[in-house]
Amino acid sequence: MIWNRKEVFVGCSLQRFNEVCSTLSISGIKYKYNVVDSTTSSYFGSSNRARAGTFGINMEYTKTYYLYVHKNDYDNAQALLRN
Repeated sequence: MIWNRKEVFVGCSLQRFNEVCSTLSISGIKYKYNVVDSTTSSYFGSSNRARAGTFGINMEYTKTYYLYVHKNDYDNAQALLRN
C-alpha cells in the first residue's frame, strides 16, 4: 500500500537507478518503482514534445526515477545505499 512505503531514491540517472535496484535485490529488500517522463506529460491534450519538440532538451534528464521500499525496510535500505 502507498502509506506503507518510503522513498529511498529519486533521480534522473538510469545507471544509478539500476545500481540501487541491484543493491536492494542482492540484499533481499523488495522495492517498487515509478518512472515519470517529462516529455509525455499532458497539457491540454497534447504532450510537451508535440508542442515544442525536443530541441535544446538534454534527453538524459527527461525521465525521473523513484524507488520505494516498505517502511520497515527503510533504515536497512538507507544504510546500504549510503556506501
